Amino acid sequence: MAQAVEEWYKQMPLITRSYLTAAVATTLGCSIEILSPYSLYLNPKLVLQQYEIWRLVTNFLYFGKMDFDFLFHMFFLARYCKLLEENSFRGRTADFFFMLLFGATVLTVIVLIGGMIPFVSETFAKFFFLGNSLTFMMVYVWSKHNPFIPMSFLGLFTFTAAYLPWGMIAGHTYYYLEDVYPQMTGRRPLKTPWFIKALFADDNVVLAADARFAPPAQNLHQD
Repeated sequence: MAQAVEEWYKQMPLITRSYLTAAVATTLGCSIEILSPYSLYLNPKLVLQQYEIWRLVTNFLYFGKMDFDFLFHMFFLARYCKLLEENSFRGRTADFFFMLLFGATVLTVIVLIGGMIPFVSETFAKFFFLGNSLTFMMVYVWSKHNPFIPMSFLGLFTFTAAYLPWGMIAGHTYYYLEDVYPQMTGRRPLKTPWFIKALFADDNVVLAADARFAPPAQNLHQD
């Protein structure tokens, strides 16, 4: 059993394995009180005034108590993050990392702006950790790329309703700018920056042009 789990873990693609490991390690660290959630949560004032920049990252790594809810979030993170990275983003690790970075940025901006709007600021002030929303974003993007594949939640998983809309907003924003808008205009506004591509070796491999943006093939006839 242990060997099977080890093999499953080793076969995970880079970004999925890294994010899952960081999420489990961070949440476990808080459970055994090596880390404190109070030093990890998203606090705009501490980020902007005290320059605690790490909170922009760590708030995506803590998933609460290590209970069944945590296990199911890890299941969906591992499953849909892995499916996206191995299929829709195969050979495009940098693009997949940029997708997560874009989603995390959109979610953070939503919370920061919402926290400055009168009458709703108190609601947005309750969003301390955005890992759940980022997970929902990945599920949403996967569902848009695979609209006819049924999704199973094992009949046990309970969504945290407050997190779902923001994950869908971030996911749809990415899907529109990356998949829909380029097909309509021929322009790709979310092209992955070169310095992110330079971080990942597999993107140095010469791959065929992305079929989503390629012009329709023309029949060739021999005289």
